[in-house]
Amino acid sequence: MLDIKRVLASAPRKPKDAELRELLTPWGEALAAGGERAKAHPRPQLAREAFELLDGWWDYAIAAIADAGGAWRDAPPPAAWDGRIRVPFSPEAPLSGVRRQVRPDELLWYRRALSCTKPAGGERALLHFEAVDYACAVQVNGTRIGEHAGGYLPFSFDVTDALADGENELVLCVWDPSDAGTQLRGKQRLARGGIWYTAQSGIWQSVWLETVPEEHVVALEIDPRPDEGKLVLSAAVRGEATLAVRLLDDDAEVAHGEARAENGRCELALDVPDPHLWSPDDPHLYDLELSFGRDRATSYCAFRTVGVEPDAQGVPRFCLNHEPLFLHGVLDQGYWPDGLMTAPDDEALAHDVRAMREAGFNLLRKHIKVESDRFYWWCDKLGMLVWQDMASGGGTPDPWHSSYKPTFFRASWGRFADDDPRHFPGLAADDPAFRKEWTATCAGTVRHLRNHPCVVAWVLFNEAWGQFDACRAVEAVRALDPTRPIDAVSGWYDQRCGDFLSVHNYFRPLEVYPDAARPPRAFVISEFGGLSHHVDGHSSLETSYGYGSSGDLASFRGAVRATLAQADALEGEGLAGYVYTQLSDVEEETNGILTYDRRVNKLAEGGAS
Repeated sequence: MLDIKRVLASAPRKPKDAELRELLTPWGEALAAGGERAKAHPRPQLAREAFELLDGWWDYAIAAIADAGGAWRDAPPPAAWDGRIRVPFSPEAPLSGVRRQVRPDELLWYRRALSCTKPAGGERALLHFEAVDYACAVQVNGTRIGEHAGGYLPFSFDVTDALADGENELVLCVWDPSDAGTQLRGKQRLARGGIWYTAQSGIWQSVWLETVPEEHVVALEIDPRPDEGKLVLSAAVRGEATLAVRLLDDDAEVAHGEARAENGRCELALDVPDPHLWSPDDPHLYDLELSFGRDRATSYCAFRTVGVEPDAQGVPRFCLNHEPLFLHGVLDQGYWPDGLMTAPDDEALAHDVRAMREAGFNLLRKHIKVESDRFYWWCDKLGMLVWQDMASGGGTPDPWHSSYKPTFFRASWGRFADDDPRHFPGLAADDPAFRKEWTATCAGTVRHLRNHPCVVAWVLFNEAWGQFDACRAVEAVRALDPTRPIDAVSGWYDQRCGDFLSVHNYFRPLEVYPDAARPPRAFVISEFGGLSHHVDGHSSLETSYGYGSSGDLASFRGAVRATLAQADALEGEGLAGYVYTQLSDVEEETNGILTYDRRVNKLAEGGAS
């Protein structure tokens, strides 16, 4: 039975033009007081000693320009600069020091000096950007180095030939159409409100410079196969040297091997009989040492299997290391009041993972964004499973198809084919440029994150936000990564593909639904709950948004625990797991377990976060 009263109370609202109250997390407060972010290596799975973080204060300028969407590639730098910006925070984020919304008809410029020596002896200088939203062109000393489009994945340029000894100048031009375009943008909106958050632009993850030998490892694919007692490695390399690998367990060598480069790749398999398996209760990691000519790098790996397998009664279950594991998940938006999509510090990422583990959850669903690589490293290290969403985009979601119809008519969920072009407008997927970008970014996300043992499933589409050809997408992702199960459609409009029947249930009694697919898939409630409580002094607005509210913390705790208990009780009826909404408050949403500033744990008796 649909809870009409709760539906009406949670109906989408027209955004109010109210200024967000300034909130600082403990790490943001330290940074604002003159501290610095931790100087951790941005990519622990291919780390070298010779790197330099370029985070910190840069010059910036924001300039209106005709046809910004076409001008960003070749526009000349501004004659004057507006001030300083703290990278890697977007200008919209308080910690940037700018606090200014970049509009679709504007270009955002960055500039900073590089004090470095031009590499000698065949070495190369690589400039890495972990994420820039959305399209950017890069210059070094006035020489155009390259460009990139896409707001969620890392990219790099070889800047060796453009460098000079001594002072160098790096300039970046960025254009971001935000939700005026159809590109991937997640939950960002220029008119924020309800479930949609402040749009942000430009550099939002670390920028760093790395010096490598001319012959070096470019990328590493790690494929642990515990059932076979093997570790299979595939490295993309530059040069004709030999790749030597050592696998270490607590500094003791377990295995080693070598492979000569052929056609830009090195392939080798190490025998690892009876490996120590990774799990949330025992997140055991092995270290890797790599050498290729004069190149030296470190990495790590873990041995575990994940999949959907029948239990003793034949019920499909999520299995870790071939044993059923009930998923106690929580939705993780990855937003911060002082940094927006950028965590104020590396320790802030670790804090969220630890807090959810202590609250009894074993899984985070990273929602509609790709996080900093450091987040996945913490999950690997601390034993937190991750369901990884693909970033969404397309047109503005149609309220009828994306919200009203599936909310009121559950029978519609399996009756809307997403491979019919006539349905693309209702699914906000009618722009072919968006569909092309989504397909490429989905593949890039899988390649980028597949080495992380914490990532145990891919989530392709959420609530009809740009959904199209889900079955074809499942086949493509399965070809790239046959080692993980796939949640093809989280929410509704199931296409009977993937490994899960994955539903959202905020307004009905929790139950296990029958699966029309054959063979049946594991059943998961991939969003539910969302109970709200506004904590004075720790919320962005006086208004609040959620799916049912509580007037005090005691009633909030009781309601959340009762809701979680209802979901837990369904395990015996075939439920494989759930994802509770959500980890923290975000702007108007006050349905988090933690407050937006991470200072109050609303579920903990003492309240301390």
